Amino acid sequence: MGWKTWTAITVAGLIAVPTSAAVYFRADRAIRVATGVVAHNVCSKTFVSGFDPQTVFAEMIERDGLRRLRHVLSYHIDRASWTVDASALGFASRAIFHEGVGCVLLNGTEPPYLLKVDLQALKTPKAPPLLPEIAGPELVIPADPALKAALDHAFDEPAAPPFRRTKAVVVVHDGKVIAERYAEGVGVDTQLLGFSMTKSVVNALIGVMTQQGLTSPSLPAPIPEWKGATDPRREIEVGHLLKMTSGLALDETNTGFDPASQMIYLHRDTSSFAVNAPSIAPPGKRWHYSSPTTQILARIIRDATGGPEKSLAYAWRELFHPLGMRNVTLEFDGAGTLLGSTYMLASARDWARFGLLFLNDGVVGGKRMLHEDWVDYSAAATLDTDYGAGFWTNRSEHPNARGRVRAGMPRDSYFASGDLGQRIRDHADAAACHRPPRRQRRSERRYPRPYTAGERSDRSGAALSYAACAPNVARQCARRSFRIASRT
Repeated sequence: MGWKTWTAITVAGLIAVPTSAAVYFRADRAIRVATGVVAHNVCSKTFVSGFDPQTVFAEMIERDGLRRLRHVLSYHIDRASWTVDASALGFASRAIFHEGVGCVLLNGTEPPYLLKVDLQALKTPKAPPLLPEIAGPELVIPADPALKAALDHAFDEPAAPPFRRTKAVVVVHDGKVIAERYAEGVGVDTQLLGFSMTKSVVNALIGVMTQQGLTSPSLPAPIPEWKGATDPRREIEVGHLLKMTSGLALDETNTGFDPASQMIYLHRDTSSFAVNAPSIAPPGKRWHYSSPTTQILARIIRDATGGPEKSLAYAWRELFHPLGMRNVTLEFDGAGTLLGSTYMLASARDWARFGLLFLNDGVVGGKRMLHEDWVDYSAAATLDTDYGAGFWTNRSEHPNARGRVRAGMPRDSYFASGDLGQRIRDHADAAACHRPPRRQRRSERRYPRPYTAGERSDRSGAALSYAACAPNVARQCARRSFRIASRT
């Protein structure tokens, strides 16, 4: 049977479902999700990352979910208008690029909200970064043969699919890059799409806001749509959104039929779509991975900081500039809410700088940016899963966590993770020792009240996810290292 016949039968079969399931199993929506994925990702990776669009497209259509449509999916790029169109079976999506804020899909009849900001001024720091410089302008070649061999392995391609397609690996030890390697066409300043590592950035922004008294995981989520006297959603707290236990009907399956996929690729106002989902379980009792719950957090950030422009300014002023992150693009949806579930691009070194914020327990240059319990809170397992809050974690008895530990990852480690294998995670030297994280039990309690204006914690210390022995002092657990790897 030819692929055209198979596709026609598949689409017809999906449309001819019972009435009760017709709203969910809408083949037209699933196909438009696919065209949205292609249009947005080709746009971001071409105009922000600088990659060849045909290579991007060829790699993309080999992904699960798109592979079955690869014979009918196509795209067109118009460099004069900075747009990318994608189509399949008569359905189409368009993404447009705007300098400094990346790409946005054109969904609905209204044009997308365009942030009114002086990006040059926004991205110019007013003070030196708190984080010491991690590397000079030149590529850092590993001096250790074993480390070089590890990088060789990371970039080796198998003879048959699935291919690795590694774009960058950066290894940081004791605050400095000790090794890095990049694929052809990628450099130290190339911005790489993080996909769901962006959720960890949203976690950090909520953590900074908690430290500043603007919110707290234990506070009710400030969503007007949930304030009805009999609305069960009024019991949802910010922490339930961070932990993905909101109980909302927003489960993510990446099928194209699920609300998460449709939120990102079919709706102009992603957070409005998410907050209008009904409740299907009491908050805190049920976990399911869900990008829309992170998108609700993005709306909370937007509203708490004063709107789209001020939310972008807040991210640069309170997070990126203190960490010395320079090559970053936060993308927004058509209503002006940052796409916190999926779409931040940054250079591999900047992703590494972000990782150092958590490796150093939220303290940078002597300043506490994150609440003192935040790192442990983020790494503590949720219910019986291996998910924490914006990070996956090995501090769990879940089979996935136990399997990673058996494979060599430290028992108390945790990591940011993207859809295509992007990772920010800590690693140890060969001679290494563990120590349990400080206040591990405190991280499991209900989160403390938010700080009032001017109030700060003056406690110091390091709640390390992993303490690695220095290479030249085999039994001295004092120095820390981690690795970032990106596949896009």
